[in-house]
Amino acid sequence: MQISIELTLTPLQTDFEEHIIRFIKRLRASEFTVLENPLSTQIYGEYDKVMSFLTLEIKNAFGDMDHVLVYMKMVKSNRSDYEPHF
Repeated sequence: MQISIELTLTPLQTDFEEHIIRFIKRLRASEFTVLENPLSTQIYGEYDKVMSFLTLEIKNAFGDMDHVLVYMKMVKSNRSDYEPHF
């Protein structure tokens, strides 16, 4: 099953930028399609593989910071090629 996930990592501390950059670079280095915009990052792929990968990467991010939020939205399908038609 294919999945699309939108992620926003929000460190609740003053040195937030380096943590966000590190998290995004780890996503970029994965085998998955990753798209970025100024407010979030999307990752696309096979459900079990993406979720296993994200579980580890979120745990790593949590280990790097004392206070952090991760917002996640999931859609059952790979929407990486979505083009608005309006």
